[in-house]
Amino acid sequence: MATTPSPPVAALPTLGRVKGDIEKLHAENPGSPVPVDLVTTSGSGLDPDISPAAAEFQIVRVARARHVSEAELRSLVAKHTLGRQLGVLGEPRVNVLELNLDLDAQHPLSK
Repeated sequence: MATTPSPPVAALPTLGRVKGDIEKLHAENPGSPVPVDLVTTSGSGLDPDISPAAAEFQIVRVARARHVSEAELRSLVAKHTLGRQLGVLGEPRVNVLELNLDLDAQHPLSK
């Protein structure tokens, strides 16, 4: 008889966090699939890049917070999107640090 393995007890808090993050993100963008990199982290928790899908998911919220048009923000995201290394390795990614520095210079957050 085949059984489905249970997650280790140590993983349960992480699964709860991920579930909570997914619910929060679904509330932000109902009907849109949540990109996996918005609910997972690396071992360090410091991820300098996100997927283009994760950046697109946040466009409406960030545009509103920065008082910038969605079209202009999409243009900035495209400017900071890097392709595959050597054209074949890895996945396209958005350099979040450079994007945020550009946003801070052009559209600082209101206090």
